[in-house]
Amino acid sequence: MKYLIIEDEDPAATRLEKLIAAAAPDFILQNHIVSIRTAVKWLQENEHPDLIFMDIQLADGISFEIFNQIPVKCPVIFTTAFDQYAIQAFKVNSIDYLLKPVKNDELEAAIAKFRKSKTSTDSPIPYEKLLGLLKGKPELHKRLLIRFGETIKAVEVSDVAYFYTENKINYLCTFDKKTYPLDFNLDQLESMIDPEHFFRINRQFIVHIKAINKMVSYSKSRVKLELVPPTEIETIVSTERSPNFKNWLTGSGQI
Repeated sequence: MKYLIIEDEDPAATRLEKLIAAAAPDFILQNHIVSIRTAVKWLQENEHPDLIFMDIQLADGISFEIFNQIPVKCPVIFTTAFDQYAIQAFKVNSIDYLLKPVKNDELEAAIAKFRKSKTSTDSPIPYEKLLGLLKGKPELHKRLLIRFGETIKAVEVSDVAYFYTENKINYLCTFDKKTYPLDFNLDQLESMIDPEHFFRINRQFIVHIKAINKMVSYSKSRVKLELVPPTEIETIVSTERSPNFKNWLTGSGQI
């Protein structure tokens, strides 16, 4: 049984591959693809697999765009960090999904469902409708609850300069230079905060537009940011995210 992983986060893809190997030893990975553009190209040039594991939010946009560009001839199991409303939409439309971080038992159940009934291509999946649902009700958070020790603090999202990951721990930094650890990962945060004000520049950082003090050309397709408050970690907009970053700066892009 051949399968494909479409996921822009290497650690998440590697972990998923290991979980699949344990749950379904007969599954053979054909390729790991990181963007909409490369997914469309690969699917145009290769025989489609038996199954695709596909992240919803990729570096260059929502993965449903793949279906607008090319017919996908196999079942898809989505991986998602979107909120409960979006997940309910998947249930209503009978689409398999795995909530990040992927759990062994949920993966095994999704694979078992796939083995039992390979009828996904019999009835078209309403990707456009689902995309509309995902965009139509963002349920953005105005505050985030921060836990440290036995203390709980509410932080206004508008006070956050940037979110980042360091040594596998997630943090937020406020404009008044206060740093707090987070229970959420960056994938989850992307669906919780306003994409008009925040942008994920790479795997490690989500920045507020007002936290960008200076932008410097780093290479032909990348930009280096100077943030306020300053950070010792390099903040470079990844190649895959650069086009959307430029659109976001002008008010026409999304996270």
